[in-house]
Amino acid sequence: MVDKIKDYSFYHKKIKDWPEDERPREKLLKFGSESLTDAELLAILIQQGTGKITALDIAKSLLIEYKNLNSIASKEIKDLKKFKGIGFAKSITLIAAFEIGRRIASRNISDKVKVSSPEEVAGIFIPKMEHLKKEQFRVVLLDSNNQIISVKTITEGILNASIVHVREVFREAIIESSAGIILVHNHPSGNPNPSREDIEVTEKMVETGKIMDIPVRDHLIIAGRKYFSFAEKGILKKKF
Repeated sequence: MVDKIKDYSFYHKKIKDWPEDERPREKLLKFGSESLTDAELLAILIQQGTGKITALDIAKSLLIEYKNLNSIASKEIKDLKKFKGIGFAKSITLIAAFEIGRRIASRNISDKVKVSSPEEVAGIFIPKMEHLKKEQFRVVLLDSNNQIISVKTITEGILNASIVHVREVFREAIIESSAGIILVHNHPSGNPNPSREDIEVTEKMVETGKIMDIPVRDHLIIAGRKYFSFAEKGILKKKF
């Protein structure tokens, strides 16, 4: 990766030498956080630049390379440390800040959130799963009012019928006395369309659910900010 900062033909003065209304921290205090640009918000987290390069220069360099905050949020320490002025400590600060944002964005499902549509389920799990590097298969356990009792991660890795064991999914459902379940897994590739394995796993779970009298309400595939719902597409007869 080319260090974008090295391509700059000019550098700002130190931020402390800027007019007060242009300094990110002072601007936030005076006008509120919503008045700051993405680069200015990042600059506050980065705190200090290096040499003649300001924290804002570094922030702009990140945005030039990765296009937007959502893309930056998916990066690892090794990716961030490639930028001049970002070391181990600053990388950790950025990653922690983005994780806080994800946790706030994903609603607190411990308070028995009621779900009534695939869109609502996606709204809960996209922030939790959009940045995962590996596939995870989770089962959402529901009570008779379609309230979420709990969420269990069944497996991590490539999804196929031999890895995702029916007994593990329905064991959790039986323990929690679930009235229904929703299956959720992610596609790190960014393509939400179901694979042959996804369809096989879904069919297997649906048939078992009929026998156990614990219906599968839906199976959602999360791919970045997009999702695919088997119920929404009419593939599952038993819906919310």
